[in-house]
Amino acid sequence: MTLNIKSFFKNNLGLISFIVLMVCFRSAVADWYTIPSSSMEPTLEIGDRIVVDKMAYDLRIPLTEVSMMKTGEPARGDIVVFESVAANNRLIKRVVGLPGDRVSMNNEVLTINGEVINFQPSAAPSNTGDVIENLSGLKHIVKFDSSAPVHLANFNTVVVPQDHYLVLGDNRRNSADSRVYGFVPRNELKGKANYVAFSLNYDNFYLPKRNRFAESLYTL
Repeated sequence: MTLNIKSFFKNNLGLISFIVLMVCFRSAVADWYTIPSSSMEPTLEIGDRIVVDKMAYDLRIPLTEVSMMKTGEPARGDIVVFESVAANNRLIKRVVGLPGDRVSMNNEVLTINGEVINFQPSAAPSNTGDVIENLSGLKHIVKFDSSAPVHLANFNTVVVPQDHYLVLGDNRRNSADSRVYGFVPRNELKGKANYVAFSLNYDNFYLPKRNRFAESLYTL
């Protein structure tokens, strides 16, 4: 039995090494995730496979959650993946409030540190009420689904605690985010989503969508 195991490892050393390196790479360097819900539409669609930079904020020991050093801090507008203890789920949302920020919402319009973040008309308006929001120079589309009820459209001024972030979904009327689960602790962050690798159309035999290959998440 022992000889068989040794023989197996000897004969498959290359494959085993590749698997170990790939697991370590996905654990600590970069990974890909599937978007299961519409909470980040239109930026992210159901079926998108997104690539996440896991070294954007921390350098971790592979296969652990131990951070050896911080490599950066989330910026306003970043799309982050995090393991939410409050939601008991992995979530992906957009960073809106940074530590120390004062944030409020009135009729779905944000005010950050006294600055009202007014919406601009989208270049391609749709019946879902898409508008453009400008977060510190980063413009992105926010979706207001006219068929969805308005929930959590208002909240009084809150101050984001140190080492925490206020996050929202781009599909504002269909997103359970900081308005539901509270601020996101920094240690829950897994990485920054940068682009869509590809996307599968669940309504068309899971065929790839032609317009969703290597698409950046930070350009309109």
